[in-house]
Amino acid sequence: MKKKSTKKAFEKFKKRNTHKRRTKEAARRELMRAVAETGVGTDALHLGDSHDGGRRERASSKRRHDERSAEGVFSSSRSGFGFVTVEDREGDVFIPQDKTAGALDGDVVEIVFHEYEGYLGERKTEGRVTKILVETRKKVIGRVEEERMLSRRRARLPHSFVLVPDDPKMGDSIRIKSSGVDVRVGDKVEATLIRPRSGSRLECEVVRSFGRFDTREANYESILAECEIPVDFTPEELAEAQRLAATPLTEEGRVRRREIIFTIDGEGAKDLDDAISLRKIKGGWQLGVHIADVSAYVGERTHLDRAVMARGTSVYFTDKVVPMLPPALSNGACSLNAGEDKYTLSAIINLDSAAEIKSVRIEPSIIRSRVRGVYSEVNAIFENRADNATRVKYKEVIPTLKRMHELYLVLKEKSRARGSLELESAEAEIVLDKDGMPVDIVRRTRADAEMMIEEFMLTANEAVARLLSDKDIPCVYRVHDEPPPEKLFDFVAYVHSLGFDTDFVSVEKATSADFCRLLTEAEERGLLPQVSYSMLRSMSKAKYSDVRRAHFGLSLSYYCHFTSPIRRLSDLATHRIIHKVLLEGKRADAYRKYARRAAAAATESELRAVDAERKIENLYKVIFMKDRIGEQFDAVINSITSFGFFAELENTCEGLVPISELDGMFAFDEKNITLRSFHKIYHIADRVRVRLEEADIVRGKLRFSVVE
Repeated sequence: MKKKSTKKAFEKFKKRNTHKRRTKEAARRELMRAVAETGVGTDALHLGDSHDGGRRERASSKRRHDERSAEGVFSSSRSGFGFVTVEDREGDVFIPQDKTAGALDGDVVEIVFHEYEGYLGERKTEGRVTKILVETRKKVIGRVEEERMLSRRRARLPHSFVLVPDDPKMGDSIRIKSSGVDVRVGDKVEATLIRPRSGSRLECEVVRSFGRFDTREANYESILAECEIPVDFTPEELAEAQRLAATPLTEEGRVRRREIIFTIDGEGAKDLDDAISLRKIKGGWQLGVHIADVSAYVGERTHLDRAVMARGTSVYFTDKVVPMLPPALSNGACSLNAGEDKYTLSAIINLDSAAEIKSVRIEPSIIRSRVRGVYSEVNAIFENRADNATRVKYKEVIPTLKRMHELYLVLKEKSRARGSLELESAEAEIVLDKDGMPVDIVRRTRADAEMMIEEFMLTANEAVARLLSDKDIPCVYRVHDEPPPEKLFDFVAYVHSLGFDTDFVSVEKATSADFCRLLTEAEERGLLPQVSYSMLRSMSKAKYSDVRRAHFGLSLSYYCHFTSPIRRLSDLATHRIIHKVLLEGKRADAYRKYARRAAAAATESELRAVDAERKIENLYKVIFMKDRIGEQFDAVINSITSFGFFAELENTCEGLVPISELDGMFAFDEKNITLRSFHKIYHIADRVRVRLEEADIVRGKLRFSVVE
């Protein structure tokens, strides 16, 4: 795309900024886009160029006595400028490139800032960093390159080495001051940052080498390091797990459950957390959800307890699992393997004919799973296509399975009726060869068996959360807040522009039932992808909390995670509190602080795990696609931004079509989430033909172009 003149691009930038309800991220993207289009510095764009006669500079100087100070989180851009997000203040503060004081992305900083009047009367802010309060960025990952300097006489000086960061927000290069390991040019490395004194250059010390930067192994290991995923257990943790796993079971203080109990999981699962049972009772059902009693093994203030708090969750990658607990427990003593006695906490839940929870009791138990069920096999039974071997394997439990399917259908209808949101994104199943290389990628499908277990676990989680809340016992709740008002307003405005009736949606307090109604209408009108995408953008993130709040997405007032203690700290913490307070009668107040710490650690670890899992999956997708550069594919637009749109292939691989590579001059219409030119409009869910132009292993990204 040809660059426009500075004046034209700047006028277009001003025009795009007249929208009253622009989000923070949109503001950043628009400014970066203007920088890219004009090729001029950010100061010229923010302050005005020679055509404004310096009005803004003079206006600003008159208001310098109005400068205020604040603290906030610094967010940097690729171009060097940044923004500071200040708590309890609407809108970010713009920080020019020469006023960042060396702050890096994510740092907590102290700033002074002032407000001024923009060209169209809007209020704007600009500030400068005066002090870095918390240096949150300690390490950096990138590749080693050679840097050569020239003297005044143009003679070549001895070379030095620099690290080219994977994260573009860290700049083009960082000088390597020293290295504690042997590295070569082209290696992917991890380095400790050395913060500069005023005016000097950022430096680093290499502490670890992952190998050649463009290999699968190097990028895999670097992602684990970047996301701070601990892989190895200490000798003390392993020894403690081995000793506990070898301890014989005792029935003291436990109920031996003798009804038909079994597990249903994925074919490759080894950490089996949950088993189920069901029987008909007068007026409804009695559902038994029997969960591995990990708290019987992981005691307070032990090596394993500290390991669990640090790890927070198991992390599931394409080719392996990084477990929260050592394998002696996660795959051995705690896993509910068929034909073996296991410690469990059993939630016995009585449901009426409409599947409403009437009562629940929790008891320490010992179970023996009858069958190691597999989703695909159970689905074959439900669909009457199971072969003879499968029917023989499940012969003892088939009558129970049929009753479970009946209950599942009632629970499913109950969830829909109360407004539980069903916003499922496409999941990839990556097929590997014997060498661990991807040979195929297909969409993962879910059928009744998977969704039945999901409904049973959801019912147990709700019942346990309600019980603990009613008794004022601490709990690690799973909460999901309502959409923020500004995002909700944008979403409602968008669906209204599509012709939907939105009078029933309250911008002050929307309900998940309102969202379900819009999704149903969108599906009927063939607009489900567009509405689902916009709805997801408006949603808050689910998290853990020691304070009970509603779960918006599930439309539940009570909800916690109780059913996966082998792989989640949140569930294990709730189990421990159940044992100590509910069953042993210890003081509830003694565990409130523990619930708070566990909730914070579980939320943080979940964010790390999700980030790592996404990056590893993208790495394998790029490796799979790298031999297909130049090939054409059918794709669907699944998101649109100010810098282009993302197109998804049938196999779930996704890549960016940059706006600069589109034929024509396109502008981002944020209100309608489209890219528009005089001759073409791109919408979410449009089908496009694309060609793969680049597969970047280091960044885990694909780049497409549109085939007209």
